[in-house]
Amino acid sequence: MRLGKVGLLLWLLTLQSCFIQPGGNKGINYSHLVFTAKVIRIMDGDTMEVLHQDKPVKIRLAHIDCPEKRGHQPFGTQAKQALSDLCFGQMVTVQGQKYDRYKRLIAVVINDKKQVINQEMVKQGMAWHFKKYSSDTLYAQLEIMARKNKTGLWQDSTAVAPWAWRGMKVRYLPTNVENSHF
Repeated sequence: MRLGKVGLLLWLLTLQSCFIQPGGNKGINYSHLVFTAKVIRIMDGDTMEVLHQDKPVKIRLAHIDCPEKRGHQPFGTQAKQALSDLCFGQMVTVQGQKYDRYKRLIAVVINDKKQVINQEMVKQGMAWHFKKYSSDTLYAQLEIMARKNKTGLWQDSTAVAPWAWRGMKVRYLPTNVENSHF
């Protein structure tokens, strides 16, 4: 019977580890969970914070990559506003997938109008399909349509993908450098 208690203890410890967040913070591990939460903050076009059971959870939208707000990438501010318009203050359904290296939950988010936010951002021309991390053909098709229709950032024929923008050393500078304040 003692072996049974030891086995039970090991099983309980294993089960408990499933509910510890990455980084050692105790709490719920939202990977592979579906839950509802209120959107309380929009960081940029592909990152938000939701409140679930009185705890903030940072969400990185799966399948997409938006223009950078930091570094002043063109359409970065518009992408943040588009995401805000789609879900800020709403109760949303979060379909958690996994955590990224910054401890954000990678997820698909559905707003109170039953719109898949991730897809809507691509449809509105506010995001690229992030092919490095997603092989979902629907997102590829949505990007093709947005490009074809010159929607959102696709109005700019020289739009730079966020992953390329992040890798660039030279950032966008004002045209009149003499009068700018750095």
